[in-house]
Amino acid sequence: MNLTPEERAIGIENFRAAVGSKLMRRDFLHKSAQQGLASGAGLGAYYYGYGDSVKEPLRIGVIGTGDEGSVLLGAINPKFIQVKAISDIRPYSVHRAFHGDWYGDSDLLAIRPGLITKYEWKSEDEARKNVKVYGDYHDLINNAKPDGLEAVIIALPLHLHASAAIAAMKAGLHVLTEKLMGHSVRECKEMARVADETGLYLVTGHQRHYNVLYDNAVYMISRGVIGDIHHIRAQWHRGNLPGSDSWQQPLPQKSKPDDPQAESLAKKLKSWQGQLDAAKKAKDKSLAQWEKRVAQVMAQIADEAVEAEKFGYEAKEIKDGAGKVVYKVPAIEELIRWRLWNRTGGGLMAELGSHQLDAASIFIAAMHDGKKQYPLNVAAAGNRPIFPPDRDVEDHVFCLFEFPAPGYDADDPVDSMKKIGVAYASINGNGFGGYGETVFGTEGTLLLEREQEALLYRTSDTLSKIRLAKDGKNEKRPAKIELNDAGDEVSAAVGTQALQGISRGYTEQEEHWAWCIRNPDNDLPPHCHPKVALTDAVIALTTNMAAREGQRIEFKKEWFDPKSDETPEGDKPDLSRYA
Repeated sequence: MNLTPEERAIGIENFRAAVGSKLMRRDFLHKSAQQGLASGAGLGAYYYGYGDSVKEPLRIGVIGTGDEGSVLLGAINPKFIQVKAISDIRPYSVHRAFHGDWYGDSDLLAIRPGLITKYEWKSEDEARKNVKVYGDYHDLINNAKPDGLEAVIIALPLHLHASAAIAAMKAGLHVLTEKLMGHSVRECKEMARVADETGLYLVTGHQRHYNVLYDNAVYMISRGVIGDIHHIRAQWHRGNLPGSDSWQQPLPQKSKPDDPQAESLAKKLKSWQGQLDAAKKAKDKSLAQWEKRVAQVMAQIADEAVEAEKFGYEAKEIKDGAGKVVYKVPAIEELIRWRLWNRTGGGLMAELGSHQLDAASIFIAAMHDGKKQYPLNVAAAGNRPIFPPDRDVEDHVFCLFEFPAPGYDADDPVDSMKKIGVAYASINGNGFGGYGETVFGTEGTLLLEREQEALLYRTSDTLSKIRLAKDGKNEKRPAKIELNDAGDEVSAAVGTQALQGISRGYTEQEEHWAWCIRNPDNDLPPHCHPKVALTDAVIALTTNMAAREGQRIEFKKEWFDPKSDETPEGDKPDLSRYA
């Protein structure tokens, strides 16, 4: 960790407190970002206090290399982690794991660069000499010891998180699983108990716990910069519509010939093959790009050979009120479009809302000296006015939570009214506003957008300020992007400039997980350990119940306790199910 003599003298935590006044936190961020990024590493080691390397990279397997799995692969720092095996039943996912994602622009490729680029291998053949490839994830776990694996990253569909994580921990492997922790609160508690019994690290991918932008915002809240929080508004709006739904990924034509998108992959292959032929003929510099794209779409079409039924995926029929079948789902569709089905996914609250309610609870904890608070109740509604009956999950979810404010006392008629409201909406069909959170305080407003920018308004007035221009004339200008150290009421941004180029927290979480495993006696445990992840799962899954049942639900403290058998769904944890 590259601390200055000044930082070593007073300690990192005291230094972080000091930067809020004399040195300014944004200056600290700017300095540390420059040091971290200049070295090719992330900011996490400097900012969060863990070491900037490990003596030997952690040897891991990655179970599930689809959309999110490829993002997690792309976030790996080779100084901390060495991928030795991957597992996925889809040829498309295996292809992207090695070659990256060439379907979009350079930003997409930067997020999913592939193992060949990540470890600077010359070809897939060389990569496969270093990384074993499995289909069934059980085979990866069963061969973990001979392969020298110490841990696994799990990015499977939600309904498999618990079974894969528990199997891995029973095999002696540490686990980092994507969010949501589990498909039910029962499963989450079972996972937490196995982690406790084995003494292994189990962490969950709520990356905002490692997002420097959010940590900086929390720091300002804890210092009272915006006063007392009394309301939080969050949203995740997407423009998905029938025929252009990011969760309804195209199926190979042979897998479901009558699917509305059945010909899309074949058309894409024909078009891109034409582009490739033209590039070859012209000896154009885009030749390599079109070769990559053609290879990728061919791998996606190769998914038609997957026998999804053998891996537990199920065919189903959707019927209308009269019992007429209106939509048929082959098992391969449940696999590829798993987010659309309640049996395999958790809908908008699990995939999107869990991140933002996690952020809201982090902000509220800052009002309680960092102690995480449980919500008191939730009222929610879910509906599907846009998409046809080709899915289980809702198009829109709206919910309202009450959290305890400082001084809350349920038994006191006055103090029982000290609550913080959290309103959340996740919709399809209109992406206006994108996604982000707005935190309302008595002395200011904090606005976080797309995990990339944070604006701090020191007053409730978010309009542009009238400033005196250099030519002496009044000029309307946008809000400033710096925090005024004099403490005036100028609109400000939270370290926006200093945060340029910093990741969303994926790399930092992976690094810290590996560092903790290599340093088991450390005093810096993972931020999103089982109890934290369980809390986020309880919130998301209970909200689904409230939305689908059309009721207001009071949260019970026992639901958030891994040792309690109480769950919102009423099913008790039972580890014998995994024998």
